[in-house]
Amino acid sequence: MELLEKPITGDLVEDRLQELAQRYARAGGPIIQVLNLIGGQTDDLIKQLPEGFSDNLVAGTEQALRLAMKAAERSRGVIGDQPGWLTQAVSTAAGAAGGFGGLGSALAELPVTTTIFLHGIQSVAVEHGFDASETGVQFDCVQVFAASGPLEHDDGADLAFLTTRMVLTGPAMQALIARVAPRLAAVLGQKLAAQAVPLLGAAAGAATNYAYSSYYREMAHVHFGLRRLGIEADRDMDVLVKSLRQRLPSG
Repeated sequence: MELLEKPITGDLVEDRLQELAQRYARAGGPIIQVLNLIGGQTDDLIKQLPEGFSDNLVAGTEQALRLAMKAAERSRGVIGDQPGWLTQAVSTAAGAAGGFGGLGSALAELPVTTTIFLHGIQSVAVEHGFDASETGVQFDCVQVFAASGPLEHDDGADLAFLTTRMVLTGPAMQALIARVAPRLAAVLGQKLAAQAVPLLGAAAGAATNYAYSSYYREMAHVHFGLRRLGIEADRDMDVLVKSLRQRLPSG
């Protein structure tokens, strides 16, 4: 993205920051409705997973992320960027299909869901004027997964992912995926637990996929919206993140 001839300033910067703060604040909203829908607490659901499952899930999530990086980019070349409602609809359908057969089918659905989420994040990047085929933007797309999952929403602590920068190399991308995988695995573990009961898991899978798709798209809008604002206003990202955090609810 090219710099504007004259950086934006004043009220326009403040308005954009306020819009991003509102997006951030509502990002975890749908998950509350999801938890009410499926009933019970997340900790109880996770206890339903087989012993040792969490460790295997991290490795599986890391592999799913690697495959999703390739699949999401290829799919963009075929179907292009899609509106948010369509991404959510496809994600919801995949969650329902994955939960229909219980944990086994939910595991098979994991790479598909990860790819759909990543494709949605890439579409948001393009919406904000970035080229999703660029290595730096691909880094940013994966970094969105480093944000706390919606069940760990914590009034701005996860904004640290916005300022993380790495040397743009192939090994660095693999290192980033390895760092992000445990956090994403924790989120997906919650989802898989909700899908563990056949038939009933279909409804839970659809609902959780809808919520998580919404969450990551909102966080992508915050991420790339702030990146764009940094370029257009010629502001340092650390300063913008601090300003954004000050606008978030404190309670």
